[in-house]
Amino acid sequence: MGKILCATRGGEDSWRTQDKAIKLAKERGDELIFLYVADISFLDKIAAPVVVDAERGVERMGEFLLAVAQERAREKGLEAQVVIREGKTREEIKAAAKELEVDCVVLGPPAEGGVFREESIRAFAREIEEETRAEVVLV
Repeated sequence: MGKILCATRGGEDSWRTQDKAIKLAKERGDELIFLYVADISFLDKIAAPVVVDAERGVERMGEFLLAVAQERAREKGLEAQVVIREGKTREEIKAAAKELEVDCVVLGPPAEGGVFREESIRAFAREIEEETRAEVVLV
């Protein structure tokens, strides 16, 4: 039994990615782990008390979005784990893949105005494969 890591930002935009990860996990008999990265690096120039409040708010949102993803998997007959990490999205996805010793990472299309651009997602997928030896599935 292997492990599949599905990086998700949650919401309807991520459902196709979550569905692909759920389908793969069921087909392979693998464990599924949904990952949400709370990346508040955009707040670097704001006063510390505001950052602490924003950080907790982002974490709470991540908890909710992961609970929804977990319930979507459960509805399809699969129990999934959830992980929230704090930091820069790219680094945290790679670190989680290594630490959790996953066999596969599922990534969705880039969000408009998000961390990734269409051309960079493929390069990022190659980085993950080289650094972790995990297969990357782009949705």
